Amino acid sequence: MDLYEHQARELFEEHGIVVPRAEVTDSPKEAREIARRLGGRVVVKAQVKTGGRGRAGGVKLAADPAAAELTARQILGMDIRGHTVSKVMLAQPVDIESEFYVSYVLDRAAGGFLAIASAEGGTEIEEVAATRPQAVARVRIDPAVGVTSATAQEIAGAAGLPPQTADVLVRLWQVLVREDALLVEVNPLVRTREGRILALDGKVTLDDNARFRQARWGDDAAERHDPLEAAAAAKGLNYVKLDGEVGIIGNGAGLVMSTLDVVAGCGARPANFLDIGGGASAQVMADGLSVILSDPAVRSVLVNVFGGITACDAVADGIVRALEAVRLTRPLVVRLDGNNAARGRAILDGRAHPLVEQATTMDGAARRAAELAHTA
Repeated sequence: MDLYEHQARELFEEHGIVVPRAEVTDSPKEAREIARRLGGRVVVKAQVKTGGRGRAGGVKLAADPAAAELTARQILGMDIRGHTVSKVMLAQPVDIESEFYVSYVLDRAAGGFLAIASAEGGTEIEEVAATRPQAVARVRIDPAVGVTSATAQEIAGAAGLPPQTADVLVRLWQVLVREDALLVEVNPLVRTREGRILALDGKVTLDDNARFRQARWGDDAAERHDPLEAAAAAKGLNYVKLDGEVGIIGNGAGLVMSTLDVVAGCGARPANFLDIGGGASAQVMADGLSVILSDPAVRSVLVNVFGGITACDAVADGIVRALEAVRLTRPLVVRLDGNNAARGRAILDGRAHPLVEQATTMDGAARRAAELAHTA
C-alpha cells in the first residue's frame, strides 16, 4: 500500500520529522486561498504515486496566489506515467543549502532492513548508485536492534551526511516500525541556509498484511493502489508497479526478483514485478501482457520462465495464445529453460511474431530487453 506524498509527510510530522507547511486540494480556486495562507509564494506538486513528477511538469513554483491558481489548474488532470492527477499539494518553498537522500527498505533475501543514504539527494538515486556507487552508503539494520542513536551516526558518517541528520534517521526508523512500513524514503532531506534539517518529499510503502492496523487510510482501493496494480489485482495477478521501462513476467517470486536485479545490472530499470506463479495459461499470459502493455513507460517486455510443474511448451503455448488476444506493440524477449524448454522454443519459432525474440540465458535475455528498451 503506497501512500501519497502528503500522507507520508503527515506520518513524518507525527514522528517529529520537520516538513515545510503544506496543504492539499483538488480545486484551483482553493489553491489560490491556500497560497495566500502559506505566504503567497508556493511550490505546487502533483499528488500521484509515481516518480518523475518534476520532469513531467508536475512540480512547479508559483510566485503568488494568482499564479498558484493557474499552476494548479494546469497540473490537475495531467497524466503522469499513467496516473491522472486529482490533487495537488501546495508547500512553502525552502532556501536550500544541501540536499541528501535517506531511506530504509526491507531486504527480504537478508531477512532484515537496509539503510540507504547519500549526500547527493534530489536526483534519481538509481542513477547516482549506477554512476557513482561510492556516493551511496548501505548499512544493514538488524530488526531486533533497530536504529539507535549510535547506528544513526554510523549511517550519517558512512554517507557523509551532517551529524544533525542522525535524529531524523532515528525518527524515520520509528515511522517504519510503528506504521508497518516496508519502505520509508526522504528525497530530498535538506539542510537550509539557517541550518535546519527538513524533509521536502516523502515516500512510504505500508505492508499490505497490516491493513487491519492501518484503517486510517481508508478502504478505497484507488487510494491504496497504483491504477495498474488495481487492474492486475482484479485479474488475480501478483503485480507491483515500479518506475522503469522493461516489463517483467516470470514464474516464482525468487526468479522474478533475480530478473529485476539482472535487468538493472544491464543498465535498464524494471517497470514492474509480475509473478505468474506455477501456472502460465493463455489467459494468465494475456492478462499479464495486457497489464504491462498498459503502462506507457514500458518500452520492452521480458518473459523469464523456468519450467517445472508447468512445462515450457505449455508456457510457450500460453504466449502464442496471448498474442492472439493482446496486440503486442512493444518488443518481447522470451527466455525458457527447464522442463520441455526445447519444445517451447520451437513453438515460439513456429509462431514467428516479428516483435518476439528468444534468448537462451537470463543474462542474455535481460541484456537484449535492456537494449530494446533503449532503442525503442
